[in-house]
Amino acid sequence: MKIANLILPIALAIGGILLGIISEKLILGKLKKITEKTKSQVDDIIVSSLQKFITIWFSLAGIHFALLSLKLHSNIMNIIQKITVILYILTISIAVSNIAVALLNLQSRKIKDLIPSASIFANLTRTLIILIGILIILNFLGISITPILTALGVGGLAVALALQDTLSNLFAGLHIIMSRQIRPGDYIKLNSGEEGYVVDITWRNTTIRQLPNNIIIIPNSKLASSIVTNYHLPEKELSVVVQVGVSYDSDLEKVEKVTIEVAKEVMREVPGGVPEFEPVVRYHTFGDFSINFNVILRAKEFSDQYLIRHEFIKRLHKRYKAEGIIIPYPIRTVYLSSNEKNK
Repeated sequence: MKIANLILPIALAIGGILLGIISEKLILGKLKKITEKTKSQVDDIIVSSLQKFITIWFSLAGIHFALLSLKLHSNIMNIIQKITVILYILTISIAVSNIAVALLNLQSRKIKDLIPSASIFANLTRTLIILIGILIILNFLGISITPILTALGVGGLAVALALQDTLSNLFAGLHIIMSRQIRPGDYIKLNSGEEGYVVDITWRNTTIRQLPNNIIIIPNSKLASSIVTNYHLPEKELSVVVQVGVSYDSDLEKVEKVTIEVAKEVMREVPGGVPEFEPVVRYHTFGDFSINFNVILRAKEFSDQYLIRHEFIKRLHKRYKAEGIIIPYPIRTVYLSSNEKNK
């Protein structure tokens, strides 16, 4: 083949690549700037998703026409055309799946109280669209889909038995999400002792991040069958109970007044406190060496309680010392029998 005959194919291939780059940078770049100014986020998602593939599609077209210009054997050209169409279908399927997943995530954020955002939905949507693309490719290649679907139906029972644990986790994950009793972002505690923030619910596992920043991975089926305490339901705010004891010689009215003042100060000034909450003092026990009571505070969410309790104890101890209110030391009286004294 003469070098002169290669000029046109090379030009077509390079032209396709350049046209794709120009379309991506200039045309879609300008469209992206326009869509950023609109209120809707749907157009932003579509443009951003297409921008990733526009160069690939133009490059495929340029290479395809370049190969056509070479006037190769008909069988080779037929194979090239089929490969080109397959690549187009595959990349379009991926682009559509990206758009669908992004739109799903956008919608789930808008109605997060109805459908929590979790990657299990995104993974199922992506898998379904790509499977449809593969079926279209098989149909294009002349491979009948009906026998494949029939074979899948016949072998469905065997697959279900072989993937029993996987399917159990999949349906458990769907149940967890649809019941809305455990959602990404919630702080939960299992009856087996594991606790932390729910990071994500996938098709197999639920990921929990502990307060020390460790990750716990729990199979969905185990989570669904566990007794779970969700500290974010019915709301994120929760009561913080601090137990205090004062001397029997204390003026309980004064103790209550001083304690409430400190508690209100903590609610106003400490991050995570609920400023409008009215703290409560409740005496409950005549102890061995003190009169004990609970102070009820309020935190905006689970992890805020630690700082609130820390600051309250510090400030209350300082204020009690200034007011002359005594927090007694534990007292234990030991009686010795006469036999013990004679030893």
